Amino acid sequence: MDLYTRHDRRAVPDEAMQALSSTFGSRFNTSMAVREHHGKDESPYPACPPDAVVFAESVEDVIEAVRICSQYKVPLVPFGIGSSMEGHIHPVQGGITLDMSGMNKVLAVNAEDFTVTVQPGVLRLQLNDEIRDTGLFFPIDPGANASLGGMAATRASGTNAVKYGTMRENVVSLKVVTADGSLIRTSSRARKSSSGYDLTRLYVGSEGTLGIIVEVTVRVYPLPEAVSAAICNFPTLQSAVDSVIQIMQAGVPVARVEFMDDRAVRAVNSYSKLTLKETPLLLFEFHGSPAAVEEHAQLAQEITKDNGGMDFEWAVNPEDRSRLWTARHKGYYAGLQMRPGARSVSTDVCVPISRLADCVTQTVTDLEQMLFPFKIVGHVGDGNFHVQMLLDPDSQDEWAKSEEINRRLVLRAIRMDGTCSGEHGVGIHKMAFLKDEHGEKALEVMRKIKHALDPDNIFNPGKMVSWD
Repeated sequence: MDLYTRHDRRAVPDEAMQALSSTFGSRFNTSMAVREHHGKDESPYPACPPDAVVFAESVEDVIEAVRICSQYKVPLVPFGIGSSMEGHIHPVQGGITLDMSGMNKVLAVNAEDFTVTVQPGVLRLQLNDEIRDTGLFFPIDPGANASLGGMAATRASGTNAVKYGTMRENVVSLKVVTADGSLIRTSSRARKSSSGYDLTRLYVGSEGTLGIIVEVTVRVYPLPEAVSAAICNFPTLQSAVDSVIQIMQAGVPVARVEFMDDRAVRAVNSYSKLTLKETPLLLFEFHGSPAAVEEHAQLAQEITKDNGGMDFEWAVNPEDRSRLWTARHKGYYAGLQMRPGARSVSTDVCVPISRLADCVTQTVTDLEQMLFPFKIVGHVGDGNFHVQMLLDPDSQDEWAKSEEINRRLVLRAIRMDGTCSGEHGVGIHKMAFLKDEHGEKALEVMRKIKHALDPDNIFNPGKMVSWD
């Protein structure tokens, strides 16, 4: 996999290394083990070590690192925990990786306003543990125990998006260090505003290419009074998707609805020691008052039966629910067991839900021509699905075929008025498709924004849009 030949690695001046070492002392690290750890994520791409790693512990640390890198025009790549899927944190032009994991404090809990302010290194599960006593929770659940700063930077989503939205809807305000070392706040904590450009939305999803996020204020929600989960098998993918469309058209407020194909169910059964029926499957969750949950779940059950749904099974107590959702979240690792030692490649497209069955069915037709194993899971409530392909790590042929499958899938989704990525983001892997999705004129606007906010191209260069 010849990933980095199109990028020009920049030489880091000795003066820059000396300035960083003098400023950060033991928190400036050039050991190969540390550099390699910070040069890879959960994508299939090989490690691309930075020249050094700086461990930030405060906003002042970030400002100083940006000031030095700006002075010497050295690339600077922010790093959370490395859970991204598309090569976001690979320093493809060399430079410095800025590890934000030490900035991990919950700064303010404004329970009356339903907001929480955190440093970027706070992890998703950590946040929910710290605010549990308030009766509130943060719903964005991408599966991985990702950092809030990374989730904001990649506009993360997850299983709860159908009810609670994505990071785009749930980030209230940010503090960001800009290319000249200034600290800006993108908005207040007010519930709404029509004042000025929406800088918050500009930085959410910018993948570290426009500035370094150093503080995140997010929306939180009351813990639901009652929660019920259910699984339902279907004879076909189409019948499962039709059920979800009809459930949503009926106004049933589903909190989560996930799809697994028969291959995914088989993998999860093997990995998590479950006995789910190995056909296309929907996994539902309902939140609300006990009476509302019962009413909504009953209506959903009736709709699924009309579409051939089988064996609608309930999981009301927390242990059973946790077992089901844990199995779903471990689906990635379950997939790896389909071919031990394989390299996993995971796709991520999103289409209007009315086109989901067509998109998945056509993709399966492509995949069934391949010799490598695969499985499909999806956030069916919002038209987002993932194909996990298990490749021989030594086979360039399998890698090339998987890339062709991915290319066909992405272009198919775009033709259906969808997107190349519903939640993984652009990183390295999806850059080539932005022109197909957005058009050259829109890319020119994005490029002008990058040039204006990062004139020396120091923030995560080689990502999102090309510099020229």
